[in-house]
Amino acid sequence: MAFLKRRSGYTVVLVKSRYGRGGMAVITDDSFQSKESHMKPTSISQFIDHQYRHFNAAAMKDAAHAYRAHLDQGGKMLVTLGGAMSTGELGLSLAEMIRRDKVHAICCTGANLEEDLFNLVAQKHYVRIPSYRELTVQDERALLDRHLNRVTDTCIPEAEAMRRIEAAVASEWVAADRGGVREFPHEFLYRLLRDGKLKEYYQIDPDDSWMYAAAERDLPVFVPGWEDSTLGNMYAAHCLTGTIKNVHTVRTGVEYMMRLAEWYPRVTEANSLGFFQIGGGIAGDFPICVVPMLSQDLRKAQVPFWGYFCQISDSTTSYGSYSGAVPNEKITWGKLGVETPKFIIESDASIVAPLIFAYVLEW
Repeated sequence: MAFLKRRSGYTVVLVKSRYGRGGMAVITDDSFQSKESHMKPTSISQFIDHQYRHFNAAAMKDAAHAYRAHLDQGGKMLVTLGGAMSTGELGLSLAEMIRRDKVHAICCTGANLEEDLFNLVAQKHYVRIPSYRELTVQDERALLDRHLNRVTDTCIPEAEAMRRIEAAVASEWVAADRGGVREFPHEFLYRLLRDGKLKEYYQIDPDDSWMYAAAERDLPVFVPGWEDSTLGNMYAAHCLTGTIKNVHTVRTGVEYMMRLAEWYPRVTEANSLGFFQIGGGIAGDFPICVVPMLSQDLRKAQVPFWGYFCQISDSTTSYGSYSGAVPNEKITWGKLGVETPKFIIESDASIVAPLIFAYVLEW
């Protein structure tokens, strides 16, 4: 055996064949040393570096390393939010990522957009049910009768969360409608936060709200399929009753794609843009398509591919599943390049995303 090269974190060793015919290179992790050779981890980042060496854990660490490297090289990052990450209080770490310039745009579902504000104004009224798997249909009906809408183990209170935000934003919708002003869903909510109209109802530290941080920085936000949300349903009801005359007062998903198509070339002219996908669905499918749209449909030349890709998902590759498709499939659609760093972490996003954010923040 002969040492060939030592680099930070690992050593390459040449293991010679016992028969004298060549050998093989083996990468050995320097962290596999005696207990005396290293200090015990004293932070989340150190723990990840020390413990996360194999399987999904290693994929997570690799993705976190690459996220940091992408930013260190001057890159920008778009984060997508599927599922119910806002009700899962991802804002506890995502808000700081926004403030620290680690996130430069967000694409999310309408549910994630509004549920961050629901939590902001009504968190003390939420009801957690750890034993939700044992609920009977009668138990579920009892929750409905109490106007508690369940998301896995967490119930969102209708009156204190949904109706409170509806009352505030509906006045903005009506005023815009009467003034002939059209705005995107997130812009109406940004105004509520900036004007302090919800401040008296805050039940958490606003620093733990990702929407609050985004409004402060005027972060670009894209919300495809906003109609499929509680506020989207409420908006439709106001249009049906005639309270809002012009259904297009709230701008549409097609217009979000048009804005994204204007924003992407502006950012990538000077910086590589990464894509960090939490969960699947429309929040991820929608923005990644801007690259082939620009290059194939608008026939623009030299449209850069996404410069980094990571997806956290427990979806499997079967029956044409897009959310479960491996990153390489996206090469065939003109979304990612051959050289794009690609990572897929097949795990629970509510666990993995905060850990990666903690690593990027060097917590």
